[in-house]
Amino acid sequence: MQIQKESLDTIFNTARTYPGWLNTPVEDNLLKQVYELMKLGPTSMNCCPARIVFVKSKEAKERLKPCLAPFNVDKTMAAPVTAIVAYDLHFYEKMDVLWPHADAVSIFKGNDSLISETALRNGSLQGAYLIIAARSLGLDCGPMSGFNAAKLDQEFFPEGILKSNFLCNLGYGDPTSLYPRGARLAFDTVCEVL
Repeated sequence: MQIQKESLDTIFNTARTYPGWLNTPVEDNLLKQVYELMKLGPTSMNCCPARIVFVKSKEAKERLKPCLAPFNVDKTMAAPVTAIVAYDLHFYEKMDVLWPHADAVSIFKGNDSLISETALRNGSLQGAYLIIAARSLGLDCGPMSGFNAAKLDQEFFPEGILKSNFLCNLGYGDPTSLYPRGARLAFDTVCEVL
């Protein structure tokens, strides 16, 4: 079953990356709803390595501010919420619950390159699901790089088990802040059917 055009517009066709935000708060319950949708997206072996920190309070924003590239400071401070999309390098410790069909823990334990590769790839997928879920529930998104990951990880994840992947501002976008939509590459430039 295909979803309706209106839904496709909300998620993709007319959705935009917002640099400016309306001064409208985002309730914690809505963030929980975003997560409840996001968590249903597939990951390899259902490993679910993403970890999200929703930065909302003034104090938490001040902790985040020194980690940001200068061109990301104003828009991030103005956003009602900034999600730190991170991944857990100990995700495999929950595999007995998430993938009970086989001994998945032993596949990962002690294999640092497989752990890192799996966590980053699947955490990135889950970050994309977060964007889709947020848009589906009426939030606008501003995903971005442009931050000092080592500094951010030291501030928010000093134990060294979680690693930041990207940031995503969330809220209700100010349409006057939008630039014209950037170009996208054509199918024939990007894709090959064999």
